[in-house]
Amino acid sequence: MNTQTNNTDDLKLFKPGHIGSIEVKNRVVMAPLTRCRSDEAAGDIPGSEMNIEYYRQRANAGLIISEGTQVSPAGKGYMATPGIYSDEQVEGWKPITQAVHHAGGKIIAQIWHVGRITHPELTGGPSPIAPSAIKPNVVAYTHKGKVDVPVPHALTVDEIATVVAEYRKGAANALKAGFDGVEIHGANGYLIDQFIRDGANQRTDQYGGSIQNRARFALEVVDAVVAEIGAGKVGIRLSPVTPFNDLSDSNPQAVFGYLIEQLNQRGIGFIHMIEGSTGGDRDVPGFDYAWARDTFKGTYIVNNGYTREMAINALETGLADAVSFGRAYISNPDLVQRLKLNAPLAEGNPATYYAPGPVGYIDYPALNVTA
Repeated sequence: MNTQTNNTDDLKLFKPGHIGSIEVKNRVVMAPLTRCRSDEAAGDIPGSEMNIEYYRQRANAGLIISEGTQVSPAGKGYMATPGIYSDEQVEGWKPITQAVHHAGGKIIAQIWHVGRITHPELTGGPSPIAPSAIKPNVVAYTHKGKVDVPVPHALTVDEIATVVAEYRKGAANALKAGFDGVEIHGANGYLIDQFIRDGANQRTDQYGGSIQNRARFALEVVDAVVAEIGAGKVGIRLSPVTPFNDLSDSNPQAVFGYLIEQLNQRGIGFIHMIEGSTGGDRDVPGFDYAWARDTFKGTYIVNNGYTREMAINALETGLADAVSFGRAYISNPDLVQRLKLNAPLAEGNPATYYAPGPVGYIDYPALNVTA
């Protein structure tokens, strides 16, 4: 294979640094990627040889962010996604984190709750939960096929406190499992995002209405997780303007601006920002990312459609501290090497993104630089 080699020694993208308090060997981040390959019958447990190999192959990243791991059975929105709430799940994650560490990498757990984006067929019976009883225009993929999600149950104040405690336990379990920290999933129309944005939150109590009230649940989760594992090991993923999962907000700059200022005061390790529409158009109006980067004092990670050139430019010009790559990491387990060499990237097969088994999961070849 012919590859164009560039002098990358002085490029920040490939230099060591820190993401929060986590020391990393480069600034290339593997974004969280749902792959639907945990042992569902055993209780949504990861840790098969296939799971271990998948993450080990990608330990060249400065930091791996795991696929979304639900903090409770009710937080599950897709078939065969892993959990982080049971002892068996913790044990299942241990060989994965050990394999990444043995390969010289770092890995954190993305802890999530999908809220209203699910169906009782996936949660084992409970109705979906949300800030308000507003049905999203989405479907769930279950073992019985594609089905409309039902109207969710609006959480009571006491139930909200229970969910906050589930996030806290998820963070504690992540460290027990050997993760280096956690990313709180506050993006893409899932539960935390549902509270933040007024397209899903029409409450009239202390968790709804004003910007401060709609940000309250997110900040309570952050505070609980920080109290459990320390601020430097905690990050949050945000997507201020994405319409993903039928979510919207009337003034994203105001609500996410307030949230970021509050996160700054808490000293968390990083923000992981999805720019524009998740997996799509980056040029969606409504939020000033340059303001967010200048305002937030921790590590600022950017995401959504970044090419090699865009990533290098973002770090060299100070627009970001690190760049996360999602789909590119599915089909390029050796992504950092390919980026260093400016080598072609392999194309992924979307038909195998969520299919069970090793095909399209651990069989993408690494670059042969001697050929």
